[in-house]
Amino acid sequence: MSMYHNRPHVQDIRAMKARGEKISMLYVSTLEEAAAAAAAGIHMLSIEGRFWSPEMREAAGDCFVQVGLPYGGWGKFEGRPLATGEDYLRAAFYYGGFGADCFYCSASYDIQKLLCENHIPVVGHIGLIPSYITWTGWRAVGKTADEAAALLAHAKKMEEIGVFGAELEVVPDRVAKVLTEQTSLIMLGMGAGKYADAQYLFTEDVCGYGVNHKPRHGKVYADMGAKMRELQQMRIQAFKDFKADVEGGGYPEAGHSVTIKDDEFDAFVKKAGL
Repeated sequence: MSMYHNRPHVQDIRAMKARGEKISMLYVSTLEEAAAAAAAGIHMLSIEGRFWSPEMREAAGDCFVQVGLPYGGWGKFEGRPLATGEDYLRAAFYYGGFGADCFYCSASYDIQKLLCENHIPVVGHIGLIPSYITWTGWRAVGKTADEAAALLAHAKKMEEIGVFGAELEVVPDRVAKVLTEQTSLIMLGMGAGKYADAQYLFTEDVCGYGVNHKPRHGKVYADMGAKMRELQQMRIQAFKDFKADVEGGGYPEAGHSVTIKDDEFDAFVKKAGL
């Protein structure tokens, strides 16, 4: 895939931060979601590596796409979890081959640094990090002075090794403001208040069809859940009707079958010695 394109580059995203422009960001997992985001002019998309493909790149149009590199047991590349820096490099170069614009990586500093040293745009993670959840539990992170200071130190360390952005998840808004203003990192806020550089939500929350925990920061802009459940019930009923039709001999009807002329069929029977 050509490196020449019209979608934003890292420097364009940095310029948006410098100008104080707010960035919209969505997590998508299907071609339809990616295409809808592109049509709506969403700035950035987050797409897991397992969903990333040339078709997804095309659907995402001019959106700047962050592709998630699987972490530990949270996903696999080439049939196995990523473990070493070389694993992460291989995955990043592979996904970059069909148009990833940057890569989410929540691995160790040394692995993030290795990616950065190979000129790969890296997005880290600060605050509530799902892959580290055993150390924090499902809660806001940074509500004490010590935790807030640790978040700032984390951001500064990532800035030092060349990481260009970070998902900033479930962090107090005033702490997020400090992190956003005191580092060059593009802060992709998810439940981090209005001061983050970007506001990042999952499509399932925006469209109201999520079946998992509804986060405090989620906001439903279209309640598609009821319609999708209705469509699923219609699909199930159609399948039931089809099964009953097959078992009752109603399908296929004459119009669903290919015919053969009587004389040709008779000739076939004769040739076959039937």
